[in-house]
Amino acid sequence: MLLKEFSFINPKIEAKQVFQVLETVIPPELISETLRETSATEERKRQLPASLVVCLVIAMSLWSSDSMSSVLQNLVNGLNRQWTKLGERWQIPTSSSISAARQRLGCRVMSQLFTRLARPQATLSTVGAFLGGLRVMAVDGTVLDVPDSAANARVFGYPGSRRGTRAAFPKVRVVLLIEAGTHLIVDALMCPYRIGERVRALKLLRSLTPGMLLMWDRGLHSYRMIKATISQGSHYLGRVPANVKFPVEEVLEDGSYLSWVAPDRKSKKKGATRIQVRIIDYDIHNQGEITTYRLVTSLMDIVTFPALLLAEQYHQRWEIENTIDELKTHLLGRKTPIRSLKPREVVQEIYGWLIGHYAIRSLMLQAATLGNISPLRLSFTGTLRVIRRSVADFQDISPEQLPLFYPVSSAIS
Repeated sequence: MLLKEFSFINPKIEAKQVFQVLETVIPPELISETLRETSATEERKRQLPASLVVCLVIAMSLWSSDSMSSVLQNLVNGLNRQWTKLGERWQIPTSSSISAARQRLGCRVMSQLFTRLARPQATLSTVGAFLGGLRVMAVDGTVLDVPDSAANARVFGYPGSRRGTRAAFPKVRVVLLIEAGTHLIVDALMCPYRIGERVRALKLLRSLTPGMLLMWDRGLHSYRMIKATISQGSHYLGRVPANVKFPVEEVLEDGSYLSWVAPDRKSKKKGATRIQVRIIDYDIHNQGEITTYRLVTSLMDIVTFPALLLAEQYHQRWEIENTIDELKTHLLGRKTPIRSLKPREVVQEIYGWLIGHYAIRSLMLQAATLGNISPLRLSFTGTLRVIRRSVADFQDISPEQLPLFYPVSSAIS
């Protein structure tokens, strides 16, 4: 049996051709605008134009276990099916060409694209996204293994280990701000491993707005964290380490009490004064074990925000742990999550990964809104599988069919 002969073509493939399935979340026009703003547009016609490389970096998280060439093949599979009918094939660029294209793109385009995309999306009708009219947010951090190259080790560093030994991989620290009711990551910062979460978490507070309730774990508690959150016009609900003591000024009817938190030495030198807080103490009994929790909050209204309600709400902070699990286990199911050997491409890859997660969670929110259910009831891995299959299908249908696949709100507009 003889196979049909194909002629190889070299078309200029743009983002609007490959990412129709995600264009309600990542508009191709936004990619083009970001490329222009970051001066990443190209005069020369290339087999891998910048807009296609942006899509490729995002797609690296959708097909995390595949090689870069395979990811690119998956990304243009629907277009290839169309060309095949004409007896034509697009020759996939070599791995070295893909690496060179990523180096030309840099990391600023991806960081700017994430900044322009990421925002809270829940409405008051989104189940579990608000408490007493406040949008529930959470902040936490994680670390990622990066390939053990000299450049990555120099920039990101290794974690501590026993004398005479060294950790297997350098690590990059990533701190995330999420909307708890949707798992949308609305801001993120990365840094070398040696820089602690507290330092970066304080900078993430730039994305807080009035009407938000920020939750954090005991490792992030500090006077500066409280003061910075208040300065943004937001409220907070955080856990406090056991060694931090609070004088009781007034016991409230629900069992919580008013106290104050004193400024640290550095803040005091700048004229900072103590801040009044409300403290909630409670125990959790689990199979004979008792765990004591102590929460600090700026919510003083015990009628709208009774102690029991806030204690129950605090445990929604674990939604950020579920979000990190989605990122590290389901989206980046690799032994070494990051594959880039150079620091700039590591940063680029992580922003592509964050955009990929944001796109998936945005589509899940759209679907949940149509079904009037919580977006957290939908399967993340199931949605990921649907998107993987649909990338090619959306490329292989005629434009007049596309409205059939759009959310109702988009089709009407």
